[in-house]
Amino acid sequence: SLSLSLMEMASMARCGSSASPLPSRTAIPWKRAARVTCRKPTTTAVTAPTWGWGRKVARGGSRRATAIAARKREIEGATEEMNAIASRDMDSAAARRAVRATFAGAQQRLDHFLFKMAPTGIRMEEIYEKNSEGLEIFWKRWLPSPGIPIKGTLFFCHGYGDTCTFFFEGIAKRIAAAGYGVYAMDYPGFGLSEGLHGYIPNFDELVDHVIEQYTVIRAMNEVRGLPHFLLGQSMGGAVALKVHLKQPKEWDGVVLVAPMCKIAEDVTPSRPVLTTLTIMSYLLPQAKLFPTKDLAELAFRDPKKRKMVSSPLLILHGAADKVTDPLVSKFLYNNACSQDKTLKLYEDSYHSILEGEPDDRISAVISDIISWLNSHCAIV
Repeated sequence: SLSLSLMEMASMARCGSSASPLPSRTAIPWKRAARVTCRKPTTTAVTAPTWGWGRKVARGGSRRATAIAARKREIEGATEEMNAIASRDMDSAAARRAVRATFAGAQQRLDHFLFKMAPTGIRMEEIYEKNSEGLEIFWKRWLPSPGIPIKGTLFFCHGYGDTCTFFFEGIAKRIAAAGYGVYAMDYPGFGLSEGLHGYIPNFDELVDHVIEQYTVIRAMNEVRGLPHFLLGQSMGGAVALKVHLKQPKEWDGVVLVAPMCKIAEDVTPSRPVLTTLTIMSYLLPQAKLFPTKDLAELAFRDPKKRKMVSSPLLILHGAADKVTDPLVSKFLYNNACSQDKTLKLYEDSYHSILEGEPDDRISAVISDIISWLNSHCAIV
């Protein structure tokens, strides 16, 4: 894994005070999104705004350009059938699910620490269920092997452009093997859940979707009476914090990994990265624009909100992170009113400390999470 997904990098290149906007793109006010077609290097055609999670209003665009882009996105070594599936419009949940089903086997064979020597005997289940807005939400659980008592539960909030069915699979298995029930969902519009791909119309609405789904899960017999913890990574850190602020008495602790409480000031992409993203904007002519206002800014730019963090708190951050500022994690640690808080910075580590670092560092971060959970559960 790269330290930051292309989708996240593209988003950050288009938002924030210090990030440079991509050429031939149009800035869009918060709570509005648009579809963009780049016909020429100096021309941009913007379609009508999109107002709902699963609704797309498309106007204009180039079918020929889209077809060309699909051909150019062929995956080396993949079969023609695989490439045909991977080139579909990912705005459809059905298409995203087809891609996942096609490449799931290959994913598990990747030469990556999280997929190598994964714990065995873990009980797993994947569920699709409608939420209050009628959207089909995907969630998954990982439970310890039969006979191993469950010490507590961990609920995961993923980052922008992420899903709970890729690298987190390996993370969840290791935490489940330590005696925890692990639960994760794909936000509406992400991964295998329904909704316009990657579109977040409102941060509070996203948080409410997470609260709704995890409230349903926490009411299940298998987890009643157990300690409940939140785990948020990158943008998911901001989501987890906001969930805690809305439900301060419902959670027994919060674990934040490189939380996006503020994008680092020096995130301006280098010229090669900016060139790559510019080319991608032509290869993906209908790529969505990210709202110009930081998602995290809406939730935690106000220092008073950081002080409201009262649950036991574990913050893990790469000291060399160039995406989310570790200094802000220090500020959160110093100002949170919680009497039980821990901050750990990993020297020479970047943003993706759970999947983008050397094997020994990834293992150390997961072990630190498990050790902290053990110390906050009645059964050790």
